[in-house]
Amino acid sequence: MKISEKVTWIGKIDYDLKQFHGEQLSTDLGSSYNSYLIQDEKTAVIDTVWLPYAEEFMANLEKKIDLTKLDYIIVNHAEPDHSGALPLLVKAAPQAKILCTANGAKSIKGYYHQNWDLKIVKTGDKISLGSCELTFIEAPMLHWPDTMMNFLSGDNILFSNDVFGQHFAHKDLTDENVDNEALYYEAIKYFANIIAPFSKKTLKKIEELRSLDLPISMIAPAHGVIWKKDIKTIVEKYIEWSSAYAINEITIIYDTMYDSTEMLAGAIARGIKNELPDFEVKIFNSAKVSSSDIVTEAFRSKGILVGSPTYNNGILNSTAAILEELKGLSLENKKAGAFGSYGWSPVNTKIISEMLTHCGFDIFAESCKVQWRPAIDALIKAEEFGSAFAKFVNQ
Repeated sequence: MKISEKVTWIGKIDYDLKQFHGEQLSTDLGSSYNSYLIQDEKTAVIDTVWLPYAEEFMANLEKKIDLTKLDYIIVNHAEPDHSGALPLLVKAAPQAKILCTANGAKSIKGYYHQNWDLKIVKTGDKISLGSCELTFIEAPMLHWPDTMMNFLSGDNILFSNDVFGQHFAHKDLTDENVDNEALYYEAIKYFANIIAPFSKKTLKKIEELRSLDLPISMIAPAHGVIWKKDIKTIVEKYIEWSSAYAINEITIIYDTMYDSTEMLAGAIARGIKNELPDFEVKIFNSAKVSSSDIVTEAFRSKGILVGSPTYNNGILNSTAAILEELKGLSLENKKAGAFGSYGWSPVNTKIISEMLTHCGFDIFAESCKVQWRPAIDALIKAEEFGSAFAKFVNQ
């Protein structure tokens, strides 16, 4: 599909994809692996597709150009969902120059163990394709050390790689005819789970891009739709999301064995709503709901409560897993607390509070723990705990 005078999208829309990064991320709306063909006096391919679609990619590309005359293969990021067809493409176009960052060369060699002649580029380097030129912009740790962006003059397209991406499969390829609510949810979910640990670097990169005063008419990421209609909006959203983002929301995350901790979660939620009726309160069972959806809501929230019963002098594994995931995201400007039921060993809330501390949250001094199954008086106290936590969040 042509996206501009000189650029054709040659990627793969994967409507069937439901999990990504192994089983780590849920992708309910599918995704795409975006690759771009630039045709001027010289030709260039920017990134490829995931390995399962490599042969399909090559067959489609061979219908568009004579691969023996391809001039450049540009590897903006070597993760396999971006570079899976690279071995086939290099074999079919051995004359093409492979351009990547210095860290990209390490990644490519580490994945493919080939002695390819890799040409290293850095920020500010350019190649002329004829009537247009491609400028390279390194973007280390957005979200890998090798990440790079490119700007195509004339058509004024920023190929942004993972930044501004979404796991969102749509036949039209651009943001012009999509459900905006669904698109922006997938955009913030992508940010929360992939880009958020590097928020400060994201802000600096956006400042750098603005200082270059590029006349950007499209942002073409490596996944999801191309930003054409709402370029200004998505850039402003990225600035907002990168700046200790939080809205009036509290997320309650729990797992339960015999419903006791679940009962506490409901009572705590009632207490929060009584105190903060304008806040949205969302409750998730971490054993049943995708962790990436939970992470998205935690990223949006001002406050997070985590609950689990004691289990073998520890906590339930889904609770521990989500806490470990939250730790890796380095979220800022969040307050958190612990709750849960127990039988003979009241260590659960202590363990949760310690793990929340390691996540970098501001911890509520109190916890809500109940032995055995909560009776009415315990549920009333849980509501009072919810109200007190709401005051803590809103102070």
